[in-house]
Amino acid sequence: MNPKLVKTSKFISLVLRHRPDKIGLEIDANGWAKVGELLEKASISFEDLCEVVDTNEKKRFAFNADKTLIRASQGHSINVDLEMKAVQPPDVLYHGTAEKNLKSIMDGGLKKMSRNHVHLSPDWQTAYNVGIRHGKPVILTIDSKTMYSKGYKFYLSENGVWLTDNVSTEFIKERYMNYP
Repeated sequence: MNPKLVKTSKFISLVLRHRPDKIGLEIDANGWAKVGELLEKASISFEDLCEVVDTNEKKRFAFNADKTLIRASQGHSINVDLEMKAVQPPDVLYHGTAEKNLKSIMDGGLKKMSRNHVHLSPDWQTAYNVGIRHGKPVILTIDSKTMYSKGYKFYLSENGVWLTDNVSTEFIKERYMNYP
């Protein structure tokens, strides 16, 4: 993605996930914004918006069927209902973080903090890519099978990110800190 579109993508992420008020954008209860309003208030073209949605490697955004509405797939700090249904997760999921966060996580588990959910990855590499963005990466292995059996709910976002409300330390089974 070219630098202009990267900047556009980051801005769209900001307004759809965290700060729609920054441009006076209306977001409905399910996280949808009118595409026409976003284009006008963010001063971007429909073509650029489509390219951002189509080429974003993390598939952070989704259009409705006729491309009149857009929303972020997950990661909101604003209160929205993405209408996700609880589903059974794979037996193991992963969480990527920075080494500097490890003590606090091991003391109190994974918490959603300012977001609506804790984000988990289906594979080690994705978790590593998340962790390295924040410093020296640490990959945590999560016993999602046992969590699910104990009544924890899991949701799978449109872009393949697993979501849950929290992960107690009892379900954090391994830490990977040294990589080949």
